[in-house]
Amino acid sequence: MTRLEEQDWGKTPEGAVVKQFTLTNGNGMVARLTSYGAILAELRVPDQHGKSGNVVLGFDSLESYLKGHPFFGAIAGRVANRIARAEFTLDGQRYTLAANNGPNHLHGGKRGFDKVVWEAKPLPSARREASVQLTYLSSDGEEGYPGNLRATVTYTLTDDNDLRLDYTATTDKATPVNLTNHTYFNLAGAGDILGHELTLAADHYTPVDDLLIPTGEIASVKNTPLDFTQPTLIGARIAQLKPRPGGYDHNFVLRTGPQDERRVKRTASPLTPALSLLRGGGEGGNTLALAARVREPKSGRVLEVHTTEPGVQLYTGNFLDGSLSCSGGFSCAQHSGFCLETQHFPDAVHHPSFPSIILRPGQIYKTTTVFKFST
Repeated sequence: MTRLEEQDWGKTPEGAVVKQFTLTNGNGMVARLTSYGAILAELRVPDQHGKSGNVVLGFDSLESYLKGHPFFGAIAGRVANRIARAEFTLDGQRYTLAANNGPNHLHGGKRGFDKVVWEAKPLPSARREASVQLTYLSSDGEEGYPGNLRATVTYTLTDDNDLRLDYTATTDKATPVNLTNHTYFNLAGAGDILGHELTLAADHYTPVDDLLIPTGEIASVKNTPLDFTQPTLIGARIAQLKPRPGGYDHNFVLRTGPQDERRVKRTASPLTPALSLLRGGGEGGNTLALAARVREPKSGRVLEVHTTEPGVQLYTGNFLDGSLSCSGGFSCAQHSGFCLETQHFPDAVHHPSFPSIILRPGQIYKTTTVFKFST
């Protein structure tokens, strides 16, 4: 039977109270959340011997998050991933965003959703699950985005060892929206993740330039280091990556399910036939489908990622340098965690052939991602 505990976890420099929530299921799985950044700060999962251990990178104190971090466990938004030149044009009007990744915009800007305090409340609990709902009102003009956007993320832990994230958003003015969770996983609990075995339900990816901005092409992963269609160690071909050999930071095009395939083929551009593979057709998918499976041999832990989104960003902690001490005294060095960020495609505002991320008044943004654990 699941249970939920709530406590104050400190205050921001502006005086805002930050809450911490601890969700525990009947199998001993524990998820620790904070209203600052809607962050998943800790996730304890049993291994094949029944021993529970933390499988995500994070900190033990609010102060460590306030000092700055590489989006550990946070919700990234209003638009996750990159927007080229930190600008876009919508309905004939040009909007300028914060350039916080070279000349480009990344994960919502200098003060994105990862750096604000969300309004948090426990939801009425069911016998086999516990939920926390976090809501944030992003005001018109915040970080350069148009419209007042109300975003909600609900974390639910179940007795099936599922951690489910349900996202919704509404706006009073047309605006781009692309929310994701930026958790770094390490199923071994320590060391690097190069020996984790990864399978992706993706035959294609979106190539990028030297600044990791998509070219607009949809390319096959076949005969490239990005082919994870069969179980492959993350580190097996990481040294072959070009032009950035530091590791993976790529958006993969997920395979569609039969129901969505019909809708996508009807809306896809004839100039981009590969887009008939996409799930969601620019509206967000309505069917959960398997996106990724990761197995760590020594612990026996298995993570499956199911999502309604058309893409997933594989990131292998390329810029971690060991300067941060994570929970448990674990030094977060390069490749000490991997991210599977379910999403619409990067820089979609500049690529009309990509699934659209524009939300308009009267519409509801709605996506779901489930992290399923087993041994």
